[in-house]
Amino acid sequence: MSNNRDTKILEAMLFASGSPILEEDLKEKMINKKEFKREIEGLREFYQNRGINLIKTGNKWSFQTSESIKDDLTIFKTQKRKLSRAAIETLSIIAYQQPITRSEIENIRGVQMGRGSIDHLMEIGWIKPSGRKNIPGKPVLWITTDLFMEHFGIENMSDLPNKDELKASGFLEKRSAIATITDVAGKNELVELQDIEEEETLDDFISNENS
Repeated sequence: MSNNRDTKILEAMLFASGSPILEEDLKEKMINKKEFKREIEGLREFYQNRGINLIKTGNKWSFQTSESIKDDLTIFKTQKRKLSRAAIETLSIIAYQQPITRSEIENIRGVQMGRGSIDHLMEIGWIKPSGRKNIPGKPVLWITTDLFMEHFGIENMSDLPNKDELKASGFLEKRSAIATITDVAGKNELVELQDIEEEETLDDFISNENS
């Protein structure tokens, strides 16, 4: 790792922040902004085998506890987010098909939905509106958020698991009462679901991604 002023500025900002920082905000404080990529990659390389790692999620950067020691530092506190079958299917469809309207979600799921699922996902902060589709009625388009990527450790949406990976994880198994979404994404928090009796809905929209 280099020892110049810009390196120290980036390192100090990242240590002092309690949440991930936008690349543009980091770059703004640098003296030689053109060297941002080299400096940030140098920091990431320096910390890759240390107790904390420099992680990129979306267009934000933050220090996080190294995966190799996080279990040693865990304070056991059960925190479960209970999502209905409708909510988890809605989240999955938005993640793979965004931007997407509510009616398009209903067409994929094959059932009409109330506002509860979308409202819950908005409260968690995992989805947000992103303009309106230019069709009659101008329906709202929904997308996932940076918080969604941060929570599941996803740097880019292209990192989402494909159909085979989801099946290998057990996520698409019938009669699965508890689906460990975060196991698929490399995290710990469990998402409790209602019994999923059919897998065709998830099968269909994931198949679209692979077609």
